[in-house]
Amino acid sequence: VPPSPCLHMPPARSGHRCVADNTNLYVFGGYNPDYDESGGQENEDYPLFRELWRYHFATGTWQQIRTEGYMPTELASMSAVLHGNNLLVFGGTGIPFGENNGNDVHVCNVKYKRWSLLNCRGKKPNRIYGQAMAIINSFLYVFGGTTGYIYSTDLHRLDLNTREWIHLKPNNPPDDLPEERYRHEIAHDRQRIYILGGGTSWTSYPLDKIHAYNLETNSWEEISTKPHDKIGYPAPRRCHSCVQIRNDVFLCGGYNGEVIVADLWKINLQTFQWTKLPAVMPEPAYFHCAAVTPAGCMYIHGGVVNIHENKRTGSLFKIWLVVPSLLELCWERLLKAHPQLAQLPTMQLLHLGLTQELIERLK
Repeated sequence: VPPSPCLHMPPARSGHRCVADNTNLYVFGGYNPDYDESGGQENEDYPLFRELWRYHFATGTWQQIRTEGYMPTELASMSAVLHGNNLLVFGGTGIPFGENNGNDVHVCNVKYKRWSLLNCRGKKPNRIYGQAMAIINSFLYVFGGTTGYIYSTDLHRLDLNTREWIHLKPNNPPDDLPEERYRHEIAHDRQRIYILGGGTSWTSYPLDKIHAYNLETNSWEEISTKPHDKIGYPAPRRCHSCVQIRNDVFLCGGYNGEVIVADLWKINLQTFQWTKLPAVMPEPAYFHCAAVTPAGCMYIHGGVVNIHENKRTGSLFKIWLVVPSLLELCWERLLKAHPQLAQLPTMQLLHLGLTQELIERLK
């Protein structure tokens, strides 16, 4: 379907996922039950969005990407990670939620704009949504999620080289496992996978203690974190967002069963110290998505912003989570002063003294 020319940005949505590199934020999927907001007759996948958008940082513009190949139809609460130029998407659900779940790995090469199905063997996870996933050393780890009826505490691993799934069986007694959950997030330090928050349709899990899967001992551990002085721990939450910069993990927004939260927290994976950051989201949101650039700038997009009116947003916000490097500060300044740079041919940009890496960001 050709993108309709009237849409200059993705309509309001929730349950979508996003990833980022130095040049673009990629936004995939999503859900909006409001007929007019989700494109009306134009959107044949209503109330879902079967589409991939990119937000180009250098020019501040949105573009719907026309892709080849089979784009998945499980478009809410799937998992997505960017691995080089490959967007890996796993799981997710169609409509009604829980009735059309996926358990395939779909890959979109964002450079060549082509979708393909990763042919895998072995014991793959059930058809689930709301799971969390991460790539560590050429292994794709998937934890938790729900069928729509049963919540999971399973950990699966896909070897991206041999394309074989295995169900990891931990060495602990069964009562030492983390509670089954969905819409949690995961972080890792190459030795352990940390499970952050999440819940079920009736509960949200606290963040004072964190379950960690030790990849060396193949067992679950429970880690007691340290509260922010005089403030305490972040409130329990699900449907929040999470990004990681080296050993710092940043949690943002979410829902605790009663209210939507707007706070931003950091936890350090070496000290397990929580820090509440002074910034808050411009509006509280859950079922939103977030991604961080390699330079340390976090973008958050969309989400549910009003429970009673069931209202979603299409807003995009950014916040630097680190002190930007001198390169990044100069780059932002340059783009502001010369917005037409992106129109210039490569040879001219090289003559102006721009590096190849910066020229790639303009494309």
